[in-house]
This record gives sequence, C-alpha cells and structure tokens, in this order.
Amino acid sequence: MLGKLVGGLIGAKAAKRRGGMKEPGGALMGAAAVAVTRRFGLPGMLAAAAGGYALKRYNRKRARTPYRTK
Repeated sequence: MLGKLVGGLIGAKAAKRRGGMKEPGGALMGAAAVAVTRRFGLPGMLAAAAGGYALKRYNRKRARTPYRTK
C-alpha cells in the first residue's frame, strides 16, 4: 500500500515535468509501475528494458533510412 502511494506521488511529479500528461494520469502510471515491478521481478524488468531499448533502436533506424521503391 505504501509503495503504491509513493509510486503515485513520484508519477504525479513526473507528469508535471513532462508535457502531454496530467497529474492524475502520472499518479496512475506510477502506482501501476509498482505493481508491474513486483509481478515481473528483476529478470523480467531487465528483459523488458532490453526489449524497449531494442525497439527504440529499430524505430530510429527505420525512420532514418528512406523507403525503397522499385
């Protein structure tokens, strides 16, 4: 319970700093992040971070290269 409250507070503060999201949305994201972290555990979180990094690199590379036309 305390972890969800702290996660919500951190999420609300982060939402204030970034545009495109209001404080309640950030609080929900922070509380959900705490639950996901507990469910995945350390190996799952490392795998999710590696997958996210690989997806980001793939998207950037795809955006840089022009489309081939025949």
